[in-house]
Amino acid sequence: MNYRKYKRRSKHLISIPFIWLALFPAIVLDSVVELYHRVCFPLWGLPTVKRSDYIKMDRSKLSYLNMIDKINCTYCGYMGGLANYFVKIAWDTEAYWCGIKHKKYENFEEPKHHKDFLEYGDEKSFKEIK
Repeated sequence: MNYRKYKRRSKHLISIPFIWLALFPAIVLDSVVELYHRVCFPLWGLPTVKRSDYIKMDRSKLSYLNMIDKINCTYCGYMGGLANYFVKIAWDTEAYWCGIKHKKYENFEEPKHHKDFLEYGDEKSFKEIK
């Protein structure tokens, strides 16, 4: 094995515990957010978010992947999908409770769901909808 490949491989091995350690708090957070979502959204009259639209763990079914690749693909499908699922729930909550854009800041990426929100500082419009 050449030195460059060895160096990259050793960095990967060192990072494995840190990658997998993130799974445990993610599972706890998943449980808490799911409980919040299933209780609060119906109370507010919001449609629940379909979990399967965000979390897909299908890459592990590819026959050309070895077992480690399949496990890693399952992890990434869960963690990446879970992040998207949380964002959707947070965005729907934000739209329900707030609906006001952030102040404009240099290098701030305004979330796409803010397009229909009230402008920052628009007190008149805010009072009209309250």
